Amino acid sequence: MKKEKLLRALVSAFFISIFIVTKSFAQDDVVAEDVQKNADYIWTLLAAFLVFFMQAGFAMVESGFTRAKNAANIILKNLMDFSLGSIAYWAIGFGLMFGVSETGWVGTTGFFLSDFSVDKDPWLFAFWMFQVVFAATATTIVSGAVAERTKFIGYLAYSVVISAIIYPVFGGWAWGSLFKGSGWLENLGFIDFAGSTVVHSVGGWAALAGAIVLGPRIGRFRKNGSPLPIPGHNLPLAALGVFILWFGWYGFNAGSTTAASSDIALIAVTTTLSASAGAAFAMITTWIKFGKPDTAISLNGALAGLVGITAGCSNISPFFAIITGIVSGVLVVHADLFFERIGIDDPVGAVSVHGVAGAWGTLAAGLFNSADMFNMKIVGVQLIGISAAFLWVFPTAFIMFKLIDKTIGLRVSPQEEVQGLDYSEHGSTAYPNFTTTNI
Repeated sequence: MKKEKLLRALVSAFFISIFIVTKSFAQDDVVAEDVQKNADYIWTLLAAFLVFFMQAGFAMVESGFTRAKNAANIILKNLMDFSLGSIAYWAIGFGLMFGVSETGWVGTTGFFLSDFSVDKDPWLFAFWMFQVVFAATATTIVSGAVAERTKFIGYLAYSVVISAIIYPVFGGWAWGSLFKGSGWLENLGFIDFAGSTVVHSVGGWAALAGAIVLGPRIGRFRKNGSPLPIPGHNLPLAALGVFILWFGWYGFNAGSTTAASSDIALIAVTTTLSASAGAAFAMITTWIKFGKPDTAISLNGALAGLVGITAGCSNISPFFAIITGIVSGVLVVHADLFFERIGIDDPVGAVSVHGVAGAWGTLAAGLFNSADMFNMKIVGVQLIGISAAFLWVFPTAFIMFKLIDKTIGLRVSPQEEVQGLDYSEHGSTAYPNFTTTNI
């Protein structure tokens, strides 16, 4: 009898211990899942903050590469394109980009975030925060190409339109399924992990349209069309901006995982190598071409390398990241010379750095795709995406700039341009205790 009771007690203890251990493992799984989810939120928001800091980089690059008499105007432009652009993106852009889309062409829900429930979609706020800083980047790119001659009111108008419509529509084609939408381009297999085309070429082609509609700055070209350089007033400031942008780009590329995963390590490496190769080979190209290594163009080479790797940072090996950066660095030098030769005035090289290097980087993401290299079907889809971006953005932006020019006005008067936009547009100066020239 005692043995029977003892056996029952042992069996009961065994099953109780199994229950306790099983429950413990289940609780551990729940805890691990919660920890991962919280880490994803933290990493995504941290990356968003890094990308937001890139606004400071863009402001420093643009003001450093242009003249002192326009520095305050440039700082306010960069402040406002994020401030007004984020509101426009909240009201319209996010819905167009990530709202429900039956056709894959444009989202139809989620305007003012009204159709999204925070209780049902707790990821919404973190995802929106990460996406709005991308929208601001696309808008800010345009600023450099139209610097030193644009009316402030005209600038505000186009910033809102790009943030609300031009960028989100193409963004939805490529990235819509990241939230509630669907995009026809991504359904074809288009590769653009962090936005070489979605963000940078979109901004670059809009910048090209703006520079054409505005025309060159006074004194930029001789009567026979040959170029005259207009040096920026503060190269160290521009260099600081480039280093800030490089730092923020780790949030831009690695943050596009929107997950705290091991993938971010490779992305950080490919981002670094491409930027380094871009800077080095832009320098080498200018050294060969002009007999001296050019500092400003080398800085833009680093940015071109960063833009170039953005599409394929997660699917290109470190070796091919270097190749991507080399081509980006060489390409940005020749693209700058080409646009200068045809009479387009782009004070900071935005079209070359973002439009041209962005298109190359998107092509490279297909060519050097580690899972299936040099697959012409993949390359074909990449070419479709590159072409679609240009065919959507450039004509739309060109019409937008023309409409602004014919209505509220886009370009300041010659007298205001010579005087400087700080004084004529804002009644102030960035350097009150220093003398600035009016040339």
